[in-house]
Amino acid sequence: MKSKGEKQLEPADEQPTFDSSHCQIPSAITQKLTQSISLAQIQQISPSALAYLGDAVYELYVRMFYLLPPQRAENYHRLVVAQVRAETQAEIMQSLTPHLNANELEIVRRGRNAANGRPKRVKVGIYQQATSLETLIGYLYLTDYQRLTELLQKLKLKAS
Repeated sequence: MKSKGEKQLEPADEQPTFDSSHCQIPSAITQKLTQSISLAQIQQISPSALAYLGDAVYELYVRMFYLLPPQRAENYHRLVVAQVRAETQAEIMQSLTPHLNANELEIVRRGRNAANGRPKRVKVGIYQQATSLETLIGYLYLTDYQRLTELLQKLKLKAS
């Protein structure tokens, strides 16, 4: 028996549609996490550390994107891995570049130049592009969540 506030689930024959707003990490959480970090402190964070954060934020975004319609865990994994691999991230970075302002392009440059060491299966240029995307995402996560959301919504992730 359902309580008054409980929502009715969709019938099994209806496919839920994806709305990119579902992929937004709640801004209240982001604001609370970043309130204690000053801009001066953020400027001191290395591009590698920003990429480390950006990698996690981007993967969470992609995981949330593929959450609907419900699927088997193996399908979720396959879809997410296809989007978070360096080759795909490099393509995404290239597609976002025309939309970036001067400050964001500088962050991308710093991230690209900081990419040292790489997996053996990936070419250096691809790895640098992927790292620059992660650096940008990490930086925007800490400094301008609204802008990050705007850029993430420009991504053309492949439907499941």
